[in-house]
Amino acid sequence: MPRPREDFEDLRTFEFREPAAVLDDESLYTVYEIARLLQGLEPDAELDPSTEDVILDWAIPWMLDHSDAFVFAEPDSDDEPGYYGLR
Repeated sequence: MPRPREDFEDLRTFEFREPAAVLDDESLYTVYEIARLLQGLEPDAELDPSTEDVILDWAIPWMLDHSDAFVFAEPDSDDEPGYYGLR
């Protein structure tokens, strides 16, 4: 349910970093690893499932917004995520 703006003390601008500022151009990453990197975490950081869900909610729109900057590689098997990197 919507909340009034005055309920919030800290309103910040909504800005996404450029992919080249987040990813190494010599590596490919899963969306889970990209989500961690966007939060300033190591790609292999251990997270509880609810935290991972929240950071994925940020990573997926960011990737879609910058889709022209990415290439992807198929996963090794159907039960694994694909890999994404800089074009």
